[in-house]
Amino acid sequence: MYKVSKEIHFCYGHRLLNYDGKCAHPHGHNGKIVIELEAAKLDGRGMVVDFGDVKDIVQKWVDEQLDHKMILKKEDSLVGVLKGMKEPYFLMDENPTAENLAKLIYQFAKSKKLPVKSVTFWETVSSSATYSE
Repeated sequence: MYKVSKEIHFCYGHRLLNYDGKCAHPHGHNGKIVIELEAAKLDGRGMVVDFGDVKDIVQKWVDEQLDHKMILKKEDSLVGVLKGMKEPYFLMDENPTAENLAKLIYQFAKSKKLPVKSVTFWETVSSSATYSE
């Protein structure tokens, strides 16, 4: 089995609902995504996937949808405030935890037919969550 990985970096803000601690308040992170892709055999170019393709697909989506935005659960009361101020945000059905962000990015990559094996989402330099099926 061949495996390759691509790192993607971005900045975002979030807060967690139904959480008793600092993360219940709006705050920001410098996030890192490590997307791992795999294939049993290489393509005609000798690759699992072209790193440029991963950048063009996943990094472009992250830059457009998540970078420098507040990532919030849909029912967060902060959504109305941000909307009124014309500030950028991204809405999720779940709390925007590292675990749920890893799953979100995994599912996006898979929907684009990339041979994704796992996505690890680094919320800080010492804290990460991984999603795979």
